[in-house]
Amino acid sequence: MFLSLAQWLQSDVSFFRVFNYITFRAVMATLTALLIGLSFGPWVIRRLTILKVGQAVRTDGPKTHLVKSGTPTMGGILILISIAISTILWSDLSNRFIWAVLWVTLGFGMIGWVDDYRKVVYKNPKGMSSKEKYFWQSLIGIVAAIYLVFAITDYGNIGIIRNILQWKSDGFVFHMAENLNIVVPFFKSISYPLGAIGFIVLTYLVIVGSSNAVNLTDGLDGLVIMPVILVGAALGVFAYVTGNAIYAKYLIFPYIPGTGELLIFCGALGGAGLAFLWFNTHPAQVFMGDVGALALGGALGTVAVIVRQEIVLFIMGGIFVVETLSVMIQVAWFKYTKRKYGEGRRIFKMAPLHHHFELTGWKETQVVVRFWIITILLVLIGLSSLKLR
Repeated sequence: MFLSLAQWLQSDVSFFRVFNYITFRAVMATLTALLIGLSFGPWVIRRLTILKVGQAVRTDGPKTHLVKSGTPTMGGILILISIAISTILWSDLSNRFIWAVLWVTLGFGMIGWVDDYRKVVYKNPKGMSSKEKYFWQSLIGIVAAIYLVFAITDYGNIGIIRNILQWKSDGFVFHMAENLNIVVPFFKSISYPLGAIGFIVLTYLVIVGSSNAVNLTDGLDGLVIMPVILVGAALGVFAYVTGNAIYAKYLIFPYIPGTGELLIFCGALGGAGLAFLWFNTHPAQVFMGDVGALALGGALGTVAVIVRQEIVLFIMGGIFVVETLSVMIQVAWFKYTKRKYGEGRRIFKMAPLHHHFELTGWKETQVVVRFWIITILLVLIGLSSLKLR
């Protein structure tokens, strides 16, 4: 929005030419989202408290968590509003990738909102059934995957329409561009063609998988939001590189016109996340709930797919991966031992993994900060793939 206004004014006032720089608008998007979050955070918390939108705490978990019962949840609404407003204000609204990421983010946020609403308002501890939640996640993921097949291969929405018509005239045989190959980090020229179906399947798995992984990680004050900020910021760097022909060629990355604008979305995500952390740090005044966790995970997965860094996302989001695996291992082992021995057994004291460490004696703040440190190291490893190829 501001970009269009600045381009109209720059012929008369040269200062407005600075709006053409993606880096400037990314910084401004970060600051805007941060200010929106900090300004409206107290009001949102008061409204959630008045509406009695309180968090229910697991009775089988660490006893120190019982004092958190009733803490306002669904605070992820604040994050989503901050991201959406800031992104719309500072990004190029003609960019197809901006709308794709916003659509996925807000779509997953709506799923989380319905799930949270049923839990806290209707007092239904299960919220949405797993089948219902998975159906809507899959629908958004598949639609996004199909759209991105065409969006990444050409520039502009007209190009997308042209690609679809060409696909139809070719008898629905899609000729995949090289920038849709899966890229293996740390190697100069190793990439694997996926084909249209392979790309759609991979994209679907990354978006839905990252959404659920972030949601599973959300369980302690401030635990999930800082890794999301760090990974999002790193993905913004990759977006800037792949959207710049000179940098992409120099660093041997696929050049995808238009991805640079995603740096603005990632900046807005970072600013909104920092504002939320102000209120979510221990002891938390508000929790993000599924409305925030599902949306943020979906956003990271979508950006990673667009910039062709799915494997790097797996590395940088290692905390999300390990937390998810801990749940899968725990459930699988419990079912196996119950079937074999008649009594279910556990590998971890409790899953997800952060609860296991709490029950072994770590304080909540220790778990959170140590997981942050691990994420910083993993993000640095991921960023090193920019040059180590």
